Order: sequence, then structure tokens, then C-alpha cells
Amino acid sequence: MRQEDDHSVLFGSGDELPSNHSSNSHFNELINTGLARRQVLAGGAALGALAFLGAALPGTSEAAPAADTSQAQPLFRPRTRLPFTPVAISRADGISVPAGYQATPFIPWGTPITGSYPAFLEDASNSAADQAQQTGMHHDGMHFFPIDAQRGRGRSSDHGLLVLNHEYIDAGLIHPSGPTVMDGKRVSAEEVRKEINAHGVSVVEIRRNPLGDWEVLPSARNRRITAATPMQIRGPARGHALLQTRYSPDGTATRGTQNNCANGFTPWGTYLTCEENWAGYFASRDSALPRELSRYGLRSSSRYGWETLAGDEFERFDATRKAAHAAGDYRNEPNHFGWIVEIDPFAPESVPVKRTALGRFAHEGLVFAPVKPGRPVVCYSGDDSQNEYIYKYVSRAKYRPGRSNGSLLDDGTLYVARFDANGRGKWLALDIHDKAFQKACRAAGVSFADQGEVLINTRLAADILGATKMDRPEWGAVNPDNGEVYFTLTNNSSRSEGDAANPRPANAYGHIIRWRERSWNYAGRSFTWSLFLLAGPESDSLGPNGQPLNADNLLASPDGLWFDPEGRLWIQTDMSGNQLRSGPFGNNQMLVADPKSGELKRFLVGPLGAEITGISATPDFRTLFVNIQHPGEGSTAGNLLSTWPDGPGKRPRSATLIISREDGRRLL
Repeated sequence: MRQEDDHSVLFGSGDELPSNHSSNSHFNELINTGLARRQVLAGGAALGALAFLGAALPGTSEAAPAADTSQAQPLFRPRTRLPFTPVAISRADGISVPAGYQATPFIPWGTPITGSYPAFLEDASNSAADQAQQTGMHHDGMHFFPIDAQRGRGRSSDHGLLVLNHEYIDAGLIHPSGPTVMDGKRVSAEEVRKEINAHGVSVVEIRRNPLGDWEVLPSARNRRITAATPMQIRGPARGHALLQTRYSPDGTATRGTQNNCANGFTPWGTYLTCEENWAGYFASRDSALPRELSRYGLRSSSRYGWETLAGDEFERFDATRKAAHAAGDYRNEPNHFGWIVEIDPFAPESVPVKRTALGRFAHEGLVFAPVKPGRPVVCYSGDDSQNEYIYKYVSRAKYRPGRSNGSLLDDGTLYVARFDANGRGKWLALDIHDKAFQKACRAAGVSFADQGEVLINTRLAADILGATKMDRPEWGAVNPDNGEVYFTLTNNSSRSEGDAANPRPANAYGHIIRWRERSWNYAGRSFTWSLFLLAGPESDSLGPNGQPLNADNLLASPDGLWFDPEGRLWIQTDMSGNQLRSGPFGNNQMLVADPKSGELKRFLVGPLGAEITGISATPDFRTLFVNIQHPGEGSTAGNLLSTWPDGPGKRPRSATLIISREDGRRLL
């Protein structure tokens, strides 16, 4: 998600303004304090952190040793695992994939999937009720559930449920002539309901027909979950006084999920959608904000102005104190967001659940460590805002195949990462019963009433523990070959220029970090870390093979991240502004890396203004699903900056790409 637009303007980007004012170390400061080459993790083509300082790395003309350094390295070059010709950089308004592949747009915004299946109208005159029966706007994180995966892993590759997030809306496109605003306020309840219904999640049953084409089935499983759908709150914060509202006086229920960015999926076959830049949907005119609002960047005006309309369905976006008690207004409504929401895609009647044990922040996604019977489940999530943190959750109970369910995500310990300068790191427990946490709270002069309050104030709790500020942690992925965890750090424009401790001041290009847990079950408190890739132009970058990036793999602002079953890392970018309009990078793209050899190639380039995001595949690895979000970003009805995917004169629409080989074989 972007972080450069003007936040003072109605209908701005909605990204959070930096709100971390703690004195905790930045990640780049740790690098500058002397991480040596010998401290970089082995395991693939390792990248020495000294490259940040402009130092030459010896032996960078070939890949670094593999994890097992006791074995002699082969004298021959191994056969490539990336057998395709890299796609060239492009600024065309279309899709580029390698020769021998095909990419077909599928289920664009407005595709009818449920109810009366209302057709999408090209002038965007569909009603709010129509939108609640159509795919939402701005596709993002996504997962394909084989139709036989009700209890976990499935095998079907021709029939399943495609579940996808819809991050936000472009107000200038979703209505025929844009939104109706008078004196800075919204005046049409119908327009706002349509915008609310375009957020959330779509569950779509799809099947390959006899001709080999994928199609939407008219299924009872098809479902739209929106920013108004009733939901339950579970975990330590359930029933907390800070969750009491006029809608839910006991703090156990809520309405809607919004700004759903990346995702996750559980070993027991459910979908996890992650609430990212949710704070901009709310406004508070109170002169002093409590810490659970101020630390998350709440402001006096909202992104879309929904709270300016009368009626309970809209007034809930106004967090101003209006009553004597919390149960009489919506001062606590923002506390209902910033969570991870669990959805059972195979049970359309089920109520989505917000899992508070996983923490409250701008969740980009959730990725699980390898799951084994009899062990706790472990998962990781990044807080996608400038100078925020990376978190890990460890369940208290053990995973039992066929018996475990979402309750594993309600009782456990949430940790935040501290990256040390010696190439090691610590997981710091955000646990009110942990002695180190209690000591840190006393030293900071901060107190929490209970664990629920700790989790509602996750960012503050992490500040107190001295977690390491990161450059917008986004997607995570776990290498199936060796269990290393990879995370994208997209960029950080707020880093001070000229700071001697910052090797890349105002980090515009981003990088990818990885770590290896030192415990056999991933549940321990220590890890070792290294850098995998420095994004940027050829003059300021370093690839996984230790060489600068080149015409075949230049990238900036890495965002989406996914390992395929054979251990190849797929990297998606989210450049914006000048990086898209000029310079060496072209449109946003998707690349594939082989961590074993250090090879990196560009596989896809998207249309004008679009982000490449969301990725999943069928079990046979013959079909890849990839989302194209906000083509022609910034378009209005009278100024179309892209016309993908429908062609000249048509409004741009986010859509899913179906990618396959023309010969029908496995993708790679």
C-alpha cells in the first residue's frame, strides 16, 4: 500500500502517517553499527550487509555457499530453475509475460457472484445493493482453496474456491460521475453504502470447464463480506471496556472489515484477511485522543467522509465522544479494526471472527511457519507503516490435525522483533505476565490493566520493549526448503537525509530481509538474520547473487512475496509516484528468484498505474492466480489513466490474472 499522497484531502490514499515517535533503533542503524560478512546467514546466495556501506564483497561473481558449508561446491553451473526469458521493462497499458505463457483477466471488479447476479454496468451506475452481490474493488491478497480442502490441504486443481481481499476504493471511478460532496460532507447515503459494499472479501467458487477455461459457478458458497458484515470478536480483548460501543455494549461483536491488504490461510482450511490502513476510515474531533487512537494516527477528518452522514450505519465512523459512557457512542469503534479476521470459505453461513491475540496494528498479511502435529502453531505478521515492527505469534495449545481450529489463534503469546547488530535477534514477549515486559513498563512509566489492553495497544507495547523500527514491513513467506522466513521492507520516505547512521537515507527502493529461527519448533525467542536483496537501480542495488541488479531484474518497492512448492520466491512490486512515471523501473512487476543459485528474473509487467499483488496457485502448479490492483490509479470518470482490462474508453478495473503455460505443463 502506498504512503506518499496528501492526507489532508478527502479521498486521499488513506495510508497511515508515521506515528511511531519512540526512540527505538531503526533497522538501518543496526546495519551501520558493524554487521560483518561472517555474520550473514548461510543458505542460498547470501547478501553481505557491508554492501550498504559501499564496500566490495569478495567473491561476488558467483553464488555464496549453500546452507551445508561442509560440502564442497560443485565446479559446474547447476541447471537453472528459472527456465524462461526475462520480460523487458515496460510502460505499456497491458500485461507482459514470457514467451510460451498466457495471462487472462478474470473476475474484475463488479463481476456478479451471488444473489440475483446483477451485471456490471460500464457507466458504474450499479446500486449499492448490486455491489453487495459483485466482486469488490481493488483486489489484493488471495488464496485458492481446492474444493476438497474443507479440513486443510486439498488436491483438486480444476475446482475450488478463490478467496480474495478488496483493499479500498477509488471514489472517482465507483460512481458514474464521482462522489457527491457538499461543503466537505457526503450527501448521498446510497453512494456511501456502495463504497462500504465494495470493501471486504469475495468468496468465489470457480471451475475449469471442458474447454480448459476457468468460470464462476452459481454456487451457494459464493459470498461477499463487506465493511458492514456482522462479525464476532474473540481472544483476550473480547468484551474489553475499550471495545464497548453503541452497537455492542458488551464489546463482543462488530460490523465489517476494511482496508484488507494481504492475507493468510490456516492449516485447518480457513482464510485470514488482514486489516491494514484502517485508521483513515475514522475521524475524531476530540481535543485529546487516548493512546489507542493517537498511536494509530487517527485524525479529525477521515479518508472518505462516511462519518458525515446521519444514521447509525455511518455515525460509527465518528469516534468523537458524544455520550457519558462508551456504550452510548462510537469512541471505541476504531478499536474494532486493525485485527486479523478468520473466515470459513466453505461455510457461507458462518460469522467471521476477529482474532485479537494476533495483535492490533496495520496488518499486511500473516504467514505460518511449517506446521507439525503436536507442536504449537507459529505465524508472522508485519505492521505496514513507516518505522513500525515485525511480530510473531506462538499458540499455547498444540496443533492436532482434524481437530484443531481457530481457537489456536485465541490463546498464545505475541512477540515483537528486535534485530541486533551482530546478526542475531530476539523475540520480545508482549505479555502482561512476562517479567521483562513488566520491567519495561515500569521503566517507561506505562501501565496496562490486562492482556486485552496490551493487545489493543500493540504498537505502544512494542515501543516499550525496544523493538526495531523497520522500513514498512509487508508480506512474509517461508522457504519450504529450509524454513527461513523472508519479509519485504518496501520503502521508508520518512528516514532523515544526511543521517550518518542511515546508509540509504529516505530509503526509496526497499529491500528483503530473512531470518532463521534458532529453535527447532520456531517457538523460541532468538533468531539469526541476513539481507537477501537490496532493491534499486543498477547503481544502488544488490541482488541475491551478490551482484547489482540489471535489465533483467531491476525492481523497486518490493511488496508481495510468495514461495512456490519448489522453493522459488515470487516477488511483487508496489511502486508509485515518480518511480512509475520516470526512471529505470517501468510499470510494477513480478519477479522470480531462486534462493539456491541467486538467480532473479522478471516474469510479469502490469498495466499503467497498477500494483501487482496477491498470488496463489493450484496444487498441480499449472495455474497461477495473480491480482492486478488499481490500474490507472488516480483515474476519474472524465480522465482515464488506464483502460485495462476492457479496452479503449472503458473504466479501468482491478482483476485477477489467470496465468498458465500455452502447452498446459507446470508453470516452471
